Amino acid sequence: MSRPLRVTANYKTKDPAGIILGYLANHGNMTLPELGKRLNISVPKVTVLVNELRNEGLVSDYGKVDSSGGRKPNLYGVAADAAYFVGVDVKQSHLTIGLLDLDNALVKNSGKMDYELTNTVESRDRLCKHILDFINGLSIPKDRIKGVGINLSGRVNYRTGHSYSYFHFDDRPLSEIVEEKIGFPVFLENDSRAMAYGEFCLGAVESEKDVLFLNLDYGIAVGILMGGELYYGKSGYAGEFGHMPVFNNEYICRCGKKGCLETEAAGWALERMFRDKIREGSSSLITTKIPDPESITMDDIVEAAISDDVLAIELIAQLGDNIGRGIASLINVFNPELVILGGSLLATGDYIGLPIKTAINKYSLSLVNNDTRLVHSKLGEEAGLLGACLLVRNRFLGIHD
Repeated sequence: MSRPLRVTANYKTKDPAGIILGYLANHGNMTLPELGKRLNISVPKVTVLVNELRNEGLVSDYGKVDSSGGRKPNLYGVAADAAYFVGVDVKQSHLTIGLLDLDNALVKNSGKMDYELTNTVESRDRLCKHILDFINGLSIPKDRIKGVGINLSGRVNYRTGHSYSYFHFDDRPLSEIVEEKIGFPVFLENDSRAMAYGEFCLGAVESEKDVLFLNLDYGIAVGILMGGELYYGKSGYAGEFGHMPVFNNEYICRCGKKGCLETEAAGWALERMFRDKIREGSSSLITTKIPDPESITMDDIVEAAISDDVLAIELIAQLGDNIGRGIASLINVFNPELVILGGSLLATGDYIGLPIKTAINKYSLSLVNNDTRLVHSKLGEEAGLLGACLLVRNRFLGIHD
């Protein structure tokens, strides 16, 4: 049974059969009269088009529907195994690969795989090998894989397939280079936006149309849903929330500028703050396991906070206050119905969540804030994986993402 998606779908294709396929894929199974009514197409025409899709193996007849009297109509929906979509969620120290079927079910999840993301040819080629190994290990016919979606952090132009933060060694689109290496269509997306899309479609979003998703990780970014549609901006780079000039400090951000929100509110800033405290003489459980401060990572600090390490908790609370100030600004600007918090830092639970909420209440306009609901991600670590798969699926179905 298809899991209906929660975002607005605008179809690029003018092919009526394609529109029907996309509608069934996004809204679930239904009868021919119901489908005709929803799409304003006559039942005889719908019948012809659905039969075409059945002959192509894309739609299945799921039998009679229970009804009170009269002839029972048949229920039609997408054939789940007719097409598959691979999603690759790339993080700084690991990656995850998944397989989604046409019925929105994640049928395989690789789990976390060791991988170091660096801007090198070797790192790019290791990524390609991981993808190929995953695909070669699948038992499904390979011609049913319709595309591979890859999430990368930083500046990604999903329309052209260029990445300007990683693997930008020549002028050719990265998607084109990876496609040549793995033999399947490849689509790039910013990791935070893919996470947001997964959450919008299958996670915390219910009926809301104006939503912000905050990815709190090594970097900070926001995915924006406006009027039920994913918002990209003119060049596809909307959402670089972490690079808002907020602080008057001398820390150089990863973007090369000073004073960005990320310099005092992101995972990489947390590492710097923690190391500074250790050098100043503060104590932590971490140093009994990792004596060298330079080797301490964000994941180590998060784990320490979960284990009630006082220094880790104090710094994460400080981070939460800074993040909350930034989110308050977003709420004042966008007046969203819903704000979703996600990303690795959320593993610390209330240690970061409560300071964020307190700062939002303190710094946002009460009239605006009262209309905004704040929740944590429902999909957790699967958000990016599902988003990557769904965005490739959109391409196959001819749907605007």
